[in-house]
Amino acid sequence: MTISALRNPATVAALLLLASFSTRAADRFDDARAVIRQQMLESRLASVAVAVSHRGKIVYEEGFGWADKERRVAAGPHTMYSLASVSKPITVTALMTLVEAGKVSLDQPANELLGNAKLQVWVGDERQLTVRSLITHTSGIPGGGQFFYGDERRLRPDMDTTLLRYGGALFAPGERYDYSNLGYGVLGHIVERASGRSYEQYLKQAIFMPLGMTRTSVEVGPGLAEYQAIRYEAGGQPVPPFVSTEPGSMAVYSSAHDLARLGMFFLKDRLPDQRPILSDAGIAQMLHDPGPEHRDGSRNGGWHARQQGKDVVLGHEGSMAGSNADVSIVPARDICVVVLANGSIGFGRRTISDALFKAIVPEWTAASRRVSAPAVTRFQPPPELVGRWAGTIHTYERELPVELNVLSTGEVQTRIGSQLTTLLNDVRFADGLLTGKSASRIDTADTQRHPHDVSFSLRLRGSVLNGAAMANSLAAPGLSWIYNLPHWVELRRE
Repeated sequence: MTISALRNPATVAALLLLASFSTRAADRFDDARAVIRQQMLESRLASVAVAVSHRGKIVYEEGFGWADKERRVAAGPHTMYSLASVSKPITVTALMTLVEAGKVSLDQPANELLGNAKLQVWVGDERQLTVRSLITHTSGIPGGGQFFYGDERRLRPDMDTTLLRYGGALFAPGERYDYSNLGYGVLGHIVERASGRSYEQYLKQAIFMPLGMTRTSVEVGPGLAEYQAIRYEAGGQPVPPFVSTEPGSMAVYSSAHDLARLGMFFLKDRLPDQRPILSDAGIAQMLHDPGPEHRDGSRNGGWHARQQGKDVVLGHEGSMAGSNADVSIVPARDICVVVLANGSIGFGRRTISDALFKAIVPEWTAASRRVSAPAVTRFQPPPELVGRWAGTIHTYERELPVELNVLSTGEVQTRIGSQLTTLLNDVRFADGLLTGKSASRIDTADTQRHPHDVSFSLRLRGSVLNGAAMANSLAAPGLSWIYNLPHWVELRRE
C-alpha cells in the first residue's frame, strides 16, 4: 500500500475498522487460549489445534506448539492429526452414502454384506446382528483389535483373517452395549465390499473431495506427509509408526479446519465449494436417537450424545498412542468445536472444548467432571454362582480348558489349561454379568507378540456361564495399546 493511500481518510477508517474487528474477535477467545496453554503445560503436549464454526462460518482456528518437534514445524489449523476413534462417525458417513445409494440397509443382517469370512453368533439370533447394531455398539461383538508398530506392520492380517479369528458376537445381538473397535472394523469392511473400492479410496471420493477436506485421508495419504503432526508418547518421544486391523475404527487423519467443515455439513451450513454427500433426511437419520437402551447415548451416525445444562451435544472423542481428538456439535446453537492434539491420553480435551463453547455462548454449562469411584465392597456371590464351573475357551488355533471356582467367601479362583490357579481380581456381578481379571494367558500366535492378562465378562444363563475372555496386552513404554483380543468362553456348573 502506498503512502498516498494511507493519507486517504476513507482508507485509514477502513483499516481502523478492520483492526478493531480483528481485536474484538481475538479477545473473545483469549480465555480459551489461556486454557489451551495451561492444558499443554500440565500434560506436556507437543501441540494442540482447534477450530470453531458458528452460524455457517469458521469464526476461530489456531494451532499451538509443534506439529514436529524435531524439525521445528509449528502446528496450525491445517495440520493433520491422527483422529483415533473420531474416525468412527466418518466411517458411518461413508456407509450412509451407500445406504442412500441403495447398496446397504441399516437393518440388514451384516453377514449378508460380507464374503466368506462371516461373523459367528455364539448366542442369540444372527439376523439381529445388523448394520445398525454395529453402529450403535450393540452387536454383541466385544472391543477387540490389534496394533502393529514399526517393522511389525508387515505382520498385520487382512480383514477376512481377522474376522475368521475374532469376528464373533459373544453376547446376544441387542443384549448389551459394548464399545467395539472391531465392530467398526467390520463397518469399514462393509464399505469396501458394498462400494467395490478400498476404504481409503471410497472415503476420499465420497466424503473428503466433495466437502473440500483437502488435508484429510485414511492414514497419511500420498503427498501429505509434510502436513502431519508427529505422534508423541507421554515421555515426549515419537511413537513408532503403526497400523491397526480395523481402519474403519481409527485410521483417519484430518485437520481442525477440515473437521470444522465436516461439522458444518452436519449442521446444514453448506459452504459454496461443497457438494452434498447426503440428503437432509440422511443427516437427520445419522443424528437420530435410536432409544434409551443405548446407555452411552449412541446415535445412528456413530455420534455420542451428552447433556450439558440445557444443551444436547453430539460428538465423538478419540485417543490412542500419541493422539487425542474431540469433535462436538450443538445443532440447536449451530456450533461445531474441534480439539486435536499429538499427545497421549491424560489431557483435558473437554476442558478446552468447553472454553471454546463459552467464547461463543457466555452462559455455556461446562461438562460435569467425573467423581471419585465409590469404595469397593467385598464381592458377595449369589447362591446361583457359588460352585465349580468348567468349560472351554475357543481360540482360532484350539480349544483351551478353563475352570472357575466361586467360593461363598467371595474368592474366585480361575485356571486356564495347565497354568497355575490364580485369583480373579476386581470381581463384580451386576445385571447377570460376572466380570473380573486374571493373571493368566490365552496362548496363541497372536498373543505371543506381547505379555498379556485375561479379563472375563460372563453372562449367567441358568446353569451356564458364557461370554468373553479377552487377552489384553500389558502396558509397554510409549505404547498405550498393542492388542485386545476376544475369545468365546462357555462354562457349566459341575
